[in-house]
Amino acid sequence: MKLPEFLTTPRHFPWKKKKGAAATEGAAAEPNAPASTPTPETRQIKAKKKPRKQITLFVRFPIKEQVHFAKRLAFLIGAGVSVLESLHLLHDQTKGSSKRYIYSQIITDVNAGTFLSSSLAKFRQFFGAFAINIIKIGETGGVLKENLNYLADELQKKEALRKKVVGALIYPIFITLATLLLSGMLTVFIFPKVMPIFQSLNVTLPLTTIVLLAISNFLSEYGLYLIAGIVLFIILVRVAVRYSPRFRYGVHFTILRLPLFGKLYRQYHMTNFCRTLGLLLKSGINVVEAITITGDTMSNMVYQRQCTLLAESVSHGGRISAYLLKHTNYFPDVTAHLIAIGETTGALSDTLLYLSNMYENEVNDMTKNLSNSIEPILMIFMGLIVGFVAVSVITPIYEVTQHLQR
Repeated sequence: MKLPEFLTTPRHFPWKKKKGAAATEGAAAEPNAPASTPTPETRQIKAKKKPRKQITLFVRFPIKEQVHFAKRLAFLIGAGVSVLESLHLLHDQTKGSSKRYIYSQIITDVNAGTFLSSSLAKFRQFFGAFAINIIKIGETGGVLKENLNYLADELQKKEALRKKVVGALIYPIFITLATLLLSGMLTVFIFPKVMPIFQSLNVTLPLTTIVLLAISNFLSEYGLYLIAGIVLFIILVRVAVRYSPRFRYGVHFTILRLPLFGKLYRQYHMTNFCRTLGLLLKSGINVVEAITITGDTMSNMVYQRQCTLLAESVSHGGRISAYLLKHTNYFPDVTAHLIAIGETTGALSDTLLYLSNMYENEVNDMTKNLSNSIEPILMIFMGLIVGFVAVSVITPIYEVTQHLQR
């Protein structure tokens, strides 16, 4: 049976505190001291409760937080602070019980002698295979601070590229939703107040007005059900994407085939593929393992599967360029040809990094030009919607005017 712990403080020397185990409080208080010695103060130390396990299912570590983690840890290590103490400082600065729990688990592992990368691997869903392996290489080579700074820079580039792609999609989505919302408000709230006037005058309504009237009646009666159905459909799709790999693969495959946006997504994933693979090879990781790790970092399941098949092909003696040439739907010809040159000259990692910069520039150009490319389509769409509503309202007014003149 483990004895309770006591903290003993001598009255004449309060700075000389002593911690130890004893059966009782009296036994802990200087048992061999002479009678003239002042009685020390003794109190029992309460056993520390183990940290309660927190639910990490809904916890996210976005790239922005990963960048902060890498930068702060690199700064503290560079300032001479140990990895363990640095993690304690990061833990104290972190908000959110679940995230603090993750940090506490990492601290426990590192304190027990586990490598930082091995501890982070337990939370792979948060930190990612790329970050874990870059940190592992830094620990093995004694350049952890340099690799953490390097990791932060690469994650920032990846996040900046992602924001450009998302930003390019926001404009057309916003314009489309605004047009539909405005048309819906006119149809539901304005048009029904005007229609009784036309009907009371026994005016023959044109086809466009009849169609708009039918839409207005439908939205007035079933609009809430329609909105609820759309929301439910979106929720079901999100759940299916998250929990059904087959459905998620189908969605990712469809996105890559979309007009205009599909090419942008392919270039975006090619940038990440070439950059991640090039960086891993440059760090000294063997080709098969580097391809496998690259596949784990890809957000599109189609490219994840292609990386898995590519790793199998290379493990059986195949060349990367040979596989890419057979799958030009996902990997452009220029990629395969330049990689073939890199394999021949022994400069594969440099070639991949060159390709990543090339594709990143293409993505930047595409995001800038996407609004110009899609603007005519949006203008036509808006013109058709607004024109349909305008004709449906103005034509009966013209008929009423003609009717009154008679």
